[in-house]
Amino acid sequence: MKLILNTWVFENAIKNEADQIELVDRVAKLGADGIEVRREYFKDIDLELKAIGERARKQNLIVNYSVPDEIFLEDGSVNPRLERYFDEGKLMGINKIKFNTGHFDRFTGNLKKALGGLPLDQIEMNVENDQTAVSGTVQAIKTFLDQANKAGLTQLGYVYDLGNWGFTHSNAVQSAKDLAKYTHYIHLKNTIKHEDQMVTSADLDTGMFDWKNIISYLPRDVSFALEYPMENDEQILEQIKLFRREVGEY
Repeated sequence: MKLILNTWVFENAIKNEADQIELVDRVAKLGADGIEVRREYFKDIDLELKAIGERARKQNLIVNYSVPDEIFLEDGSVNPRLERYFDEGKLMGINKIKFNTGHFDRFTGNLKKALGGLPLDQIEMNVENDQTAVSGTVQAIKTFLDQANKAGLTQLGYVYDLGNWGFTHSNAVQSAKDLAKYTHYIHLKNTIKHEDQMVTSADLDTGMFDWKNIISYLPRDVSFALEYPMENDEQILEQIKLFRREVGEY
């Protein structure tokens, strides 16, 4: 069971002009198994892509890639930027790449033809439940993955993002049950209601979700990522220990 640190964990460092190249070494020092790079955090993407890959290989770290873009555009057409994102991922030597589904409900083409040209045999492609009505519902995700499976694109998978179910006011347990068979990766964060707004917690054990119960409905042979901002390395280490202690009980 691999534990990944999404670079949102280091939000303070990013705000203080750190780049994701240096975060690779920090992730390794903290004892995680890998880093999930966020595309929106690049400061000089051409410089950072190759450097992240080289440094991660030296540290023997897994690299995953979080891209804040959608597979299907508003008119239902396939996003022409997908190929570029995969090329970026190749430079980093990534294992997984993550998108939002987007408007698959408006797609009218041949799904295997539309996505089959991507290097899905080299990089695992996943969709995540985001915080929108378009891509953040069980129905939207399951419909897409059901159709992908029927089209023979069986390698496509799903990232179960626990905290985002709070923002869409969804049932996280039922969502886990409904999407378990497609789940290839799990993002862990908790959600708090603060002054009538949902916010992300800085502690897995603080929030509306019993994360330990919820992951019992999901596959255990997948990677997990901590994906919430923390103040310092001491707090990150505490959360890593919390995760490994609790998950080790299953």
